[in-house]
Amino acid sequence: MSDAKADLLGRQARSLLRRATRAALATSMEGAPYASLVLAATGVDAAPLLLLSDLAEHAKNLKRDPRAALLIEGTADLDEPLAGPRVTLIGTARRIEPVAAAPLRMRYLARYPAAALYAGFKDFAFYQLDVVRAHLVEGFGRIDWIAGGIFLCAAAGWTEETAALERVNADPGLTTGLARPFSAAAWQVAGIDPEGVDLRAGSRLERRDFAEKAADLVAAEALIRALAGRA
Repeated sequence: MSDAKADLLGRQARSLLRRATRAALATSMEGAPYASLVLAATGVDAAPLLLLSDLAEHAKNLKRDPRAALLIEGTADLDEPLAGPRVTLIGTARRIEPVAAAPLRMRYLARYPAAALYAGFKDFAFYQLDVVRAHLVEGFGRIDWIAGGIFLCAAAGWTEETAALERVNADPGLTTGLARPFSAAAWQVAGIDPEGVDLRAGSRLERRDFAEKAADLVAAEALIRALAGRA
């Protein structure tokens, strides 16, 4: 596989996950497969992020065996769902300690504000799926395996996302411009990553992709202005 094709496949797989609002989590229950519905978020590098209760069966399963798979699909409203894109991410689910989870917690709650009602409960914890490989299906006969390192997006130096979000959301012209392709609503930017921005209006989530990958948050803010027609 050429580097160009690998980069394209990685970006397509990440795009499915970054656009997802839900996913199917597969864990092992005493040697048998067990699938459950979860809300999906991502780190800036596209590492899958989950918020799970210790009381849930999938969390109990992960405590015994951390191997897991996450299915994300983009087949909504298609007449032929099997002709639509989906990706299965395979790896190990790792519980994240509270201090290390702080930036991931911010990204998760910016995407799902209602989760703030229970995210602080003692029986809830954040998990990251360390992706070993991904199985991308873009439709009939368009199938590829992707290594975990190709799936992830380089995101060194993205430590000031909160400040960048505050700057962008403080400028109504930027948020209005970013949300122009979507119906009128009170949109806010919920996340910034090297490949685009996540927008939220109430429970509705949308995504705008950059024309090119941003090397850092300074470059990302310039690309945000371009997307909003403010370059």
